[in-house]
Amino acid sequence: MHPSRLALTLLLVGGYASAQAPATPKPAADKVLTTTQVLERQLANFEGEFVPAAEAMPAGRFGFAPTNGEFKDVKTFAEQVRHVASANFMFAAGIAGEKAPADLGGENGPEALKTKPEIIKYLKDSFTYAHKAFGGITEANATASVPAPWGQGSVTRLGLATLTVAHGFDHYGQMAVYLRMNGIIPPASRK
Repeated sequence: MHPSRLALTLLLVGGYASAQAPATPKPAADKVLTTTQVLERQLANFEGEFVPAAEAMPAGRFGFAPTNGEFKDVKTFAEQVRHVASANFMFAAGIAGEKAPADLGGENGPEALKTKPEIIKYLKDSFTYAHKAFGGITEANATASVPAPWGQGSVTRLGLATLTVAHGFDHYGQMAVYLRMNGIIPPASRK
């Protein structure tokens, strides 16, 4: 038999034999995650990339915003961080059916927060509150309508949870560009 035909025959026989072997039982670690667990992991992943990126920018560059090219009227780095933290509080309050426990400020978050330590604390507090709210999402209430936290219409807790993560990663992408424009490799890209 030609060597290539022999190799093909052995490959096919080996594939057939492995297909006929009894399935290996899945370990307990492969159990299906609950809705809460899935959402918590997504939030933790977002937090694990966003907070280190915010912390990576030197305090003296927190006011940085690009000016060359198509960057007219973009948020500064500090405004990006405050905006996301404020949104985290707002979306989490909607999930929990509560009034936000912190000042949301305007579009760019609370303008009273000026220093890097103040802004980072506000950001971390927003994640603490978001984790608490996400922990209250269950299979039974995930798709129930709740009032939209922006004041018009309704939305589901699941919708607010996914919006929290998607919105945050949108701004993370912008912050990664700002960091690189300042000669800083985003921490998540250093791995």
